[in-house]
Formats: sequence, structure tokens, C-alpha cells
Amino acid sequence: MPNNSLDKFIYSEDPKEILGWDKLYAIAIGIARGLEYLHHSCNTRIVHFDIKPQNILLDKDFSPKIADFGLAKLCHTKESKVSMTGARGTIGFIAPEVHSRTVGVVSTKSDVYSYGMMLLEMVGGRRNVKSFVAKSSEKYFPDWIYDHFAQDEGMQACDVTSETAEVARKMTLVGLWCIQVLPIYRPTITRVLEMFERSLDELDMPPKQNFGGLV
Repeated sequence: MPNNSLDKFIYSEDPKEILGWDKLYAIAIGIARGLEYLHHSCNTRIVHFDIKPQNILLDKDFSPKIADFGLAKLCHTKESKVSMTGARGTIGFIAPEVHSRTVGVVSTKSDVYSYGMMLLEMVGGRRNVKSFVAKSSEKYFPDWIYDHFAQDEGMQACDVTSETAEVARKMTLVGLWCIQVLPIYRPTITRVLEMFERSLDELDMPPKQNFGGLV
């Protein structure tokens, strides 16, 4: 792909490789539409199981393409859960139920979790788990951004201006909903697209999760 993969831009410290918020927002929606097609428009549903920035390719117009279906599984349209014998995916993006069935069944919402983690990395411009930070409270970005969401310094730390604050906040809010530990509380990817169409004032803050055992 002409513009390689998404990780090149969201982890880069090179100003030339930083995407603007409008472009990031368009990419986020494009990925969600791709997942909606896999989850609901195919004759047989496809659960990707490895949604992460490295697997999002960008064409010359920065339109996203979901790549690498090596871990994907098929799910019949009449069924919602996926039968699995072992965990699969990339650490940091794997949904809790993929590790432990006590959390819930593995389904298309496992991709929604991975998508949410990726959204937060797009907002933060960093990996969600960062070993070397000045404060231990900043090590796990989803925890940190939840606590600082309502505070201006939280968004300022993500290089957000007043003009782009609503886009960044909406992406953050949607991401936090997507990473709810229990799958039943996560939105479907169709619901995610509906959330993007709403104003920020119409979106509720999700309950804070206990990520202690997931980091």
C-alpha cells in the first residue's frame, strides 16, 4: 500500500508522519465500516481476531484496508459466538473473553474490543501499555485517559486543540465503550458507527473498568 500501515503514523515522532485529527477520524470510521462488513454483510460472518494498527493498510488517499486474516475465524450468521480451542491475537489488543470464557463468549464483539484499544492508541499517539513513563499512573493509557477525560489537561496531552477537541473526545469515548471488560456491555460495530454520527453531548460516559488483571 502507498502509505504503508497505520502504526507508522500513530507511533511516529516525525512531524511529517503525524496525521491530522480529521484524517484520523475518517480512518477510524473507515475501519469500523470494514469490520461491519465482515461481521454483518458477508454470507458467513468473519471475526478477524487481530485488529491492530499494524494490520490496517492505508492507500494513497489514506483510506484504510483491513489486512492479515491469518487468525480469522468464520461464524455462521445464525450464531453469535465463535468456537475456539485457544487464545489468538496480539497482546494488548486481545479481548478478555478470548483468554477466559468466564468473562463471556467469544464473538464479533471480541473484534470490537481490539478496535477500541486501537482507537485509544490513535488518540494517544502511543502504545496503550508503555513501560517507560515518568509516572506509574500513566503506564496504562486506557486507565489514564479515563481519569483525565473530563479535564482539559487530559486532551492537551494528546495534542488536541480547541478546534479538534470534540473529534478526539468522541474517539476516546467510543474507544472506552468498546473496551468494556464484559462483552455484553460493548457496542456492536454497527452501534459504534451510530455513535460516531451522534454529537458528543448525546454520548454517555461508560463505567470505568478494572484493568488491573489485563495489563
